[in-house]
Amino acid sequence: MTQHIKRYLSILIFFLPIYEGITQEDAQPIAVIQMLAELEHSYDIQFNYAVQDLEGISLLPLSRKRTLEETLRYIQDQTGLIATKVGSRIYYITKKKEETRICGYLRDVESQVPIEGALLKTTENTLITDSEGYFEFIATTPNTLVEIRHLGYKTITRSTAFFTKNKCAIIYVYPEETLLSKVILTSYVVKGITKNSSGSTQIDFSRFSILPGLIETDVLQSVQALPGIISLDETISNINIRGGSNDQNLLLWDDVKMYQSGHFFGLISGFNPQITNTVSIQKNGTNAAYTDGVSGTINMHTDTEIADRFEASVGINLLSADAFVDIPFSEKSSVQIGVRKSLSDFVTTPTYVSFFDRITQDTEVQDNDIAILNTNQNFDFYDTSVRWLYKISDKDRLRLNFINIQNELSFNETANVDTVLETRESSLTQNSIAGGIFYERIWNDTFRTSLQVYETDYTLRGFNANLFASQRFLQENVVSETGIRLQAMYAWSPTFSIQSGYHVVETEITNLNDIDEPLFRELRSDVVRTHGVFSQLGYTAKDGNTQAHLGGRFNYIDKFKKVLIEPRLSVNHQFGSYFSAELLGEFKHQNASQFINFQNDFLGIERRRWQLANDEDIPVIESKQASLGISYNRSGLLIDIDTYYKKVDGITTQSQEFQTKYEFTRTTGSYNAMGVDVLLRKRYGKFNSWLSYSFIDNTYTFNELPEIQFPSNFDITHALTFGTSYNYKNLKVALGLNWRTGRPTTLPVEGIEVVNDAVNYEDVNTSNLDDYLRADFSAMYQLKTNKRWRADIGFSIWNLTNNSNTIEQFFRVDNTATIQEFKNDALETTFNTVFRVYY
Repeated sequence: MTQHIKRYLSILIFFLPIYEGITQEDAQPIAVIQMLAELEHSYDIQFNYAVQDLEGISLLPLSRKRTLEETLRYIQDQTGLIATKVGSRIYYITKKKEETRICGYLRDVESQVPIEGALLKTTENTLITDSEGYFEFIATTPNTLVEIRHLGYKTITRSTAFFTKNKCAIIYVYPEETLLSKVILTSYVVKGITKNSSGSTQIDFSRFSILPGLIETDVLQSVQALPGIISLDETISNINIRGGSNDQNLLLWDDVKMYQSGHFFGLISGFNPQITNTVSIQKNGTNAAYTDGVSGTINMHTDTEIADRFEASVGINLLSADAFVDIPFSEKSSVQIGVRKSLSDFVTTPTYVSFFDRITQDTEVQDNDIAILNTNQNFDFYDTSVRWLYKISDKDRLRLNFINIQNELSFNETANVDTVLETRESSLTQNSIAGGIFYERIWNDTFRTSLQVYETDYTLRGFNANLFASQRFLQENVVSETGIRLQAMYAWSPTFSIQSGYHVVETEITNLNDIDEPLFRELRSDVVRTHGVFSQLGYTAKDGNTQAHLGGRFNYIDKFKKVLIEPRLSVNHQFGSYFSAELLGEFKHQNASQFINFQNDFLGIERRRWQLANDEDIPVIESKQASLGISYNRSGLLIDIDTYYKKVDGITTQSQEFQTKYEFTRTTGSYNAMGVDVLLRKRYGKFNSWLSYSFIDNTYTFNELPEIQFPSNFDITHALTFGTSYNYKNLKVALGLNWRTGRPTTLPVEGIEVVNDAVNYEDVNTSNLDDYLRADFSAMYQLKTNKRWRADIGFSIWNLTNNSNTIEQFFRVDNTATIQEFKNDALETTFNTVFRVYY
């Protein structure tokens, strides 16, 4: 090539970009869709794209021939459109995604506490918040919706545009209101306890803080934090609501009626706290859909939401070990399983010894005949709970529940009988098995129906060996109940709604006394079926300040041909900025009650057995109750005052735990209880303090007794509880004090204690046991591991000062006509600790 030709080409190459730019400036832009069509023709390829993504996009044509790769790179640089090869001759055109950093903090709206473990989901990301409630992710699509979910809180949705505008904003989450009634008082005693406009109080264990003496969220111990609810003997199997006996409480687990409530024969709850999500307590103004429970209703609920991720926990304390799993099968189904087992088969802890000594005081297990040796004292308990949810369709939901609660006690009695050493076993078992099916259909936004069917079975069985009489005594108390409830709810406006339905319950109770020497067998089985039709009208004012429910229940007991009409009422009105008033009323009845034949029934440990009304010497129990309350809530200060009057007819002396005078008398009567419940609560910084006080005047009327009117066995005139809790980061601490006047008792006449080989008592219930005083402490610390794992370690002291509290007193006359006094004491200082791991 000649020299001048080389020089000419060099000049041409140098000016070529300038020439190209001049050409593009002069050229007219063409639509990118047209350019792609030309490329398809030139290179025999195919472009797939969303037309709306390319419409309106134009660019200058290239001034000279380029390769396909160069052309696609040019289109990407000029328009941001990305060509992705998905086949040998097929390309997919998409818009370039803009990456945006999204971050924020989740906080509880009430306590300002960070929300750890909340789930955030977008179309591109799934993540959970850390211990500070913080989250961060990269969004590549504008205006993507971010869903935020956490158990116990309302699900909220925000777009990525919100986070772009509010850099790392604090987002407040609100408690999930699982009841239809409006929440009017939050953190009623501590965080997680709320009071609703229906008059019920709800405990949400997913948000529960801490109570003195408790390291586990013991369902039935926790309800005793509320004013007007106490247990005279510290057991959860003997909870007294406003002066009523324990058998007057309706106990429900997901609306399945339960006849057994505890392990250790009442010292701890028989319901696994890991699977029990919430519990609602209604002392008055009960929904017309429910029957039974003339003193109150305690309804425990499992979680109603289908799990979207696997969760599990394993825990151990000085009494038992437990495990819990929540397994999502799909977006439509999940199952929860909880199991718990005592440690007594493997190790005997000081806590176990303290509990065992408490339940066996003055019973045949410990205090047998001097010539009889008790050995191999074994106690074991376990429970299993299962709940399965299935979303059949967007409008149909199904729930299945199953629960099994078991207590087993056994010991050997050894004695020298006719120069022969004999050993026989005595035992006591208590078992509940229950299951239910609940189906709900949501027809539209205003109408829904539901059907529930449940079966519950309870068995108490005692086997008592008498070595010297060569006798065995078998006792059984069996309850079998089936219930069906069909109901419909219709809301024809935001102001008015109605709930109506039909409820049928069939209860069979069998009592057996069987002795082999001399031969004696007494078996009694009774069945009662009750039909109920109910309806309840709901009203909510447009401003939301007034809510009212007015309803009634028509009951027909077919065995007695008895009709009972029961009105129900609850009204709540908020006025001013900080006040609310409440009016509640109800009529209720129940067919089953508990009675005591003899103090040594069932080895003296679980003396009460269930019985059915016969409308003669055991009447149907009926109650009437009304209450009026007022609340003030401002700046962390809560003052709540309730006054009430309750009359209950049809009680028997057998069901009222007489242990002194009238212990063996059989008659019927009534009681009237009137009183006031007061709660003061103040939050200041990280501290929360509360003071609850209850006053009651509880009087029996038994027309067939020599003393017609006298104080009830449950007449605790004054009861006061003070507590304070402190939350700091991962640490929770609580300290509390419980005081109440001693329960009524009847003493022998001084100087004339025994007449005709029997105790000569003074007027009934004119004396009292010593005042009850107990201080408790608990602490819980959360250990941080990573985003998936966490652990809790806790420590509690029950009866911190080791105060001696007498809870029962009775008298007996021995063979020498000398009176003997027996006292049962409450738990001594008892330590417990827990370690739990969550995934």
